[in-house]
This record gives sequence, C-alpha cells and structure tokens, in this order.
Amino acid sequence: MHFHLIISGHVQGVGFRYSAQQKANEYNLYGWVMNLEDGTVEMEVEGPENQVNQYVTEIKNGFHRFIRVDDINIEKTEGEKGYKQFTIK
Repeated sequence: MHFHLIISGHVQGVGFRYSAQQKANEYNLYGWVMNLEDGTVEMEVEGPENQVNQYVTEIKNGFHRFIRVDDINIEKTEGEKGYKQFTIK
C-alpha cells in the first residue's frame, strides 16, 4: 500500500523528519519525507496497510512534545513505487 501525506502544524525545525524516519524504520516502512516551503511536511510511505495506519497514528501524536500535528491530508493507492529505504530529502 502506498500513502502520500501532507502534514501541517508545528512540524519544521523540531526534528519531525528525523523522528519520522526513525519510526518508519521501526515499522519496516519505506519512502521519504521532506519539508515544503509553506511550512508543511510532505511524505510518501509504503508497506502493509495495517503498519502504515499504525505509523500514521504515531504521526498524529506528534512523536514528541515539541511537535504539534494539526492536520494530515492522506491519499492512499494500492500500488507501490518500490522504495528500498526511508530517506530524508
């Protein structure tokens, strides 16, 4: 399952991308995460749907106290792009 996410809130300058990468590695998920100029974070994540859903729940909780997630726009697709790791762009 492939998920494309746009995360808004206090998500830049607080270690969000590093935390997202670490947590993705814990769940054995693949893809990438990057900051956007408008202050949001864009992410693509691939893996079993139940694991990605658990990961998204972790994102909603903000990983740690300095991160605040206000909204997540999620698009799901059945196919995968075949990422081999989770990277920070």
